[in-house]
Amino acid sequence: MTFEYPFAPHWLDLDGLRYHYVDAGERDGEPVVLVHGNPTWSYLYRNLIPALGTGFRAIAPDHIGCGRSDKPGLDAYDYTLARRVADLGRLIDHLALDAVHLVVHDWGGMIGTAWATQNPERVRSMVVLNSGAFGKPTDKRVPWPIRLARAPMLGALLVRGLDLFCRGTVQRCTVRPLRREVAAGFREPYASWAERVAVHQFVRDIPLQQGDRSFAVMAQTERDLPRLRSVPKLLCWGMQDFVFDHTFLDGWLARFPDAEVHRFADAGHLVLEDAGPEVFALVNAFLRRVPAVSRATR
Repeated sequence: MTFEYPFAPHWLDLDGLRYHYVDAGERDGEPVVLVHGNPTWSYLYRNLIPALGTGFRAIAPDHIGCGRSDKPGLDAYDYTLARRVADLGRLIDHLALDAVHLVVHDWGGMIGTAWATQNPERVRSMVVLNSGAFGKPTDKRVPWPIRLARAPMLGALLVRGLDLFCRGTVQRCTVRPLRREVAAGFREPYASWAERVAVHQFVRDIPLQQGDRSFAVMAQTERDLPRLRSVPKLLCWGMQDFVFDHTFLDGWLARFPDAEVHRFADAGHLVLEDAGPEVFALVNAFLRRVPAVSRATR
């Protein structure tokens, strides 16, 4: 089934692995880096990118193992949060982007914000869509699909074998059902056991407790969030999200009470699908309110 993805491919070599990214808009426009989560890919931002309009340059990478990027086995790539953050940083450095707007969703929140806390002077603004960048709120229970997907052996069978995680995302993460061609677009890069390696590893890598392999990176990012206190922020939240629910939104607002927030009562985890036009307009207006920087500093 065909689906709309009107972007020319761009590639960065990461030690022999092809890291795909979208580079669209005005070449000398203000850079907007859009970071996806799991199990989505840059396709998530296919409608937001053109909605940015004039004056912006959109950069949307596919994490290794996702979208159009290479999908190496576990022996050829370290599927951890630290490596994801390093990959994103290498792309931003490769493109010589000195002052960026960040848009993050799901796991992209953790990845993008970790990079941001390490480079606060390079972050002009942040748009946060149903994601986290800190430990699980104490009053939040890990959803049962996540628990099953993390189970030894059973998780691999469910996620990589039966494709239940990708199927569940396109079936349960919106309030209004996705059109068939849109659902096909989200699932297209993950058609086999081998192509779903990152989907499973992302779930396994969720840092829930001390000893989890990415817990230290998450904890350091959480401690460093005050470095981003002065960065303008827009929070757009689908309130029907059963994973990144109101407890995560409350976590962001507790740390950044001055953030602009918009709640969408009838939207789920994929808030860009359920409330796309409204979110696009808010993001566009927000980015245009952020004070401009001279081209000499970009």
